[in-house]
Amino acid sequence: MVNCEDLVLPDLGLDEQPIALSLWLVKKGERVTAGEPIVEVLAGGATVDLPAPADGILAEKLVAEGDSLAVGQRLAVIELF
Repeated sequence: MVNCEDLVLPDLGLDEQPIALSLWLVKKGERVTAGEPIVEVLAGGATVDLPAPADGILAEKLVAEGDSLAVGQRLAVIELF
């Protein structure tokens, strides 16, 4: 069985502001390091980089660029080393 960790959209403190995924910084299948920015979201007119939650491989992207997001939504799956 493969161990995985989800990248989840945190509460950015921007109540009622629309949030959208603006850009994936890493391709599916690429290695990531904990804390490394892997996706940009646009929230309340500001761009926010979201970091990888753990070392691993970006195994699955669950949302596409331009998609609207909700706090707590799963964005990606990281396959752990």
